[in-house]
Amino acid sequence: MHASSFFSKEQQDEILAAIGKAEDKTSGEIRVHIETSLEGDVLDRAAWIFRKIKMHNTAERNGVLFYLAVDNRKFAIIGDKGINEKVAGDFWDNIKHKMEEHFRKGEFTTGLSEGILMAGDQLRKHFPHMKGDVNELPDELSFDDTDYTGIV
Repeated sequence: MHASSFFSKEQQDEILAAIGKAEDKTSGEIRVHIETSLEGDVLDRAAWIFRKIKMHNTAERNGVLFYLAVDNRKFAIIGDKGINEKVAGDFWDNIKHKMEEHFRKGEFTTGLSEGILMAGDQLRKHFPHMKGDVNELPDELSFDDTDYTGIV
């Protein structure tokens, strides 16, 4: 299965709605990137994607990336410097565990959406929406359908 077809149009809309709701009361930015497969370490790849899609280009360094590699059944959550300076050390683990509960049951849309909303709640505490805030990064899902075994 290719990354771009892993979620149906309706499921993608549900994930985008979760992003919109999560960002509604915060200046933080949330994005989702889905790849068909990855080689190497999931955190290294997610960090590389974070930079590639310019998640660090926010005034308060408060971007969050949810990264999924569907064939590998791996995912990572990456928060920028501004967030990691303010949240508890186990913050990302709590979100990851909640998502894993859903993923084990095949509930990928629900797990991802719930993780996004959990991140939004935390962002709201540390980066509240202020008058004049603008959406600094596009609210869209990004995909890479490359199969790193050499088949596209």
